[in-house]
Amino acid sequence: MGYVLGIDLGTSSLKGILMNKQGKVVAESNSEYPLDTPKVGYSEQHPDYWILACEKVLTEISLHVADFGKELSAISFSGQMHSLVALGEDHRPVYPAILWNDVRTSEECNIIAEKLGTRLFEITKNRVLEGFTLPKILWLQRHEPETWAKVRKIMMPKDYLGYWFTGVYYTEYSDAAGTLLLDVDAKSWSQEMIDAFNIDADILPTLHESFGCVGKVRDDIKSRFNLERDVSVYAGGADNACAALGAGLSSDTGLVSIGTSGVFSAIEPEAKNYEGQLHFFNHVIPDQYYSMGVTLAAGNSLNWFKNTFAKGLDFATLLNEIYTVKPGSDGLLFTPYIVGERSPHYDSQIRGSFIGIDTHHELKHFSRAVLEGITFSLKDSQVIYEGLNAGNVKRLISVGGGSKNPDWMQIQADVFNKDIIRLEVEQGPGLGACMIAAIGEGWFASADEAIESWVVYKSAVFSPNEANVKYYEKVYAIWQKAYNDTKNMSHALQKIIQK
Repeated sequence: MGYVLGIDLGTSSLKGILMNKQGKVVAESNSEYPLDTPKVGYSEQHPDYWILACEKVLTEISLHVADFGKELSAISFSGQMHSLVALGEDHRPVYPAILWNDVRTSEECNIIAEKLGTRLFEITKNRVLEGFTLPKILWLQRHEPETWAKVRKIMMPKDYLGYWFTGVYYTEYSDAAGTLLLDVDAKSWSQEMIDAFNIDADILPTLHESFGCVGKVRDDIKSRFNLERDVSVYAGGADNACAALGAGLSSDTGLVSIGTSGVFSAIEPEAKNYEGQLHFFNHVIPDQYYSMGVTLAAGNSLNWFKNTFAKGLDFATLLNEIYTVKPGSDGLLFTPYIVGERSPHYDSQIRGSFIGIDTHHELKHFSRAVLEGITFSLKDSQVIYEGLNAGNVKRLISVGGGSKNPDWMQIQADVFNKDIIRLEVEQGPGLGACMIAAIGEGWFASADEAIESWVVYKSAVFSPNEANVKYYEKVYAIWQKAYNDTKNMSHALQKIIQK
């Protein structure tokens, strides 16, 4: 029979998905772990959290699937991007992992931008942001020199988990592209970047293709979980790249993913320099790339709103009357900048707002305004992408929280002015990790063949309502002004708070 295991290492939890050759999910398990915030702007996790979570997931799956130990043939991973894992001489972390949503590195970002200028875009295809790995490295060098002196290897989170399974130091191109150390065109670590910031090339892991086998599961782990085969471990990919693979993203479709953050992404057949307007990374599929724009607080905005103003309600109840509210929420706008914003403003100091509050506005108006604000923010990235690519995306795949509510799906169709489809069974980046393992094992000859076999879409299509599209165009034009109109006030308030 044979099984593959996809492990998705997220910001708040680790999920394991066990699949067979027919593409059926045989078992799945999830284990949560904490996020440590020792100071304002800090976001850390100890890598031991991930190992403990993985052990729990493996144990639960093995208990529920009688032939797990006999039939497991391969493992692969998806994982949170950009986070820095620094290991010492004893292969143990010398500092907590600094995560993608940590914003302590603003000064380091300025240093990198001033030193590299436009060469940064030419080499890495991305602008420097607090979330990326290189600023974290520079922060350790400048603020924790004794710790930095102990570093012998740096890794990304999912690759540290792969190291635990195999004892091999490695990464792959989709995650390496998010470090600001990869020459994206050459698919190699950039010597220019390494030299510019006094990084020993030996601390960087070996680069692999995502479908490449990096090793076998160690004997002690095989023994612990009664694994009978020599289980192959494949390199895997960054969470957004794996999500794109698992959603069947192709050259004429775009992906709208709404989780804690939100992403608008599209496949790119060749390397491009967007000069920082969009992120640009290597895909898990060899010689392909993807561009993406990010809304930092997408689902996070809705969670915040519910927990703050409607704590006793579930999401279904909170949103069950938004269909009675006209597009534009009767003149109420929301900007989802509650933790700063990424694309296209790249502003860690901007903060969110409700604009146009009136005495007739009720909870349902605020709820719809939050959904519209999140969608408008993602449209910012769509507008940039289509402006630079002649609008070659014909339809969008919606995944995550935004795909669960039919009214929100219609809002997306109207705001993006595209047909929107959903997956029949949505497993997120973990499915992409399973597909990588399956392709690596030779179950499929190509990614296209895996997508054709394992990715199924719902028959229902949400199509734009022409009248709503025209109205949203007017509302969005006003919404776009909100960033510049509130930026100075937000920045001034943040300066007062931070003193």
